[in-house]
Amino acid sequence: QVQLVESGGGLVQAGDSLRLSCAASGRTFSPYAMAWFRQAPGKEREFVAAITLRVGRTDYSDSLKGRFTISRDNAKNTVYLQMNSLKPEDTAVYYCAASIKWSRRDYEYDNWGQGTQVTVSS
Repeated sequence: QVQLVESGGGLVQAGDSLRLSCAASGRTFSPYAMAWFRQAPGKEREFVAAITLRVGRTDYSDSLKGRFTISRDNAKNTVYLQMNSLKPEDTAVYYCAASIKWSRRDYEYDNWGQGTQVTVSS
């Protein structure tokens, strides 16, 4: 079984920064890529960023590029999402996911964490 556990969410003010972590475990864990998605109340889940675990190739949602940075520490089996200049519209549950494919589509991801809440107050 593959387990993904997110942490680092919380309540912050607009303009603040936050770093999310996603720790992965499992004897058979060997995805090609990991990604962050988010889902705000009443909205569909949307792609945030993805990274390949071997070479660190990255991809970002066009609307978030420049404020968010995805990175990984393979020794720790952990992926991070650094979020800067946070806005109230960034409020959502943030999920990490793992896939054997390189994709922005959530249905291409087979393993998901439970999510971590990020709330940005104005």
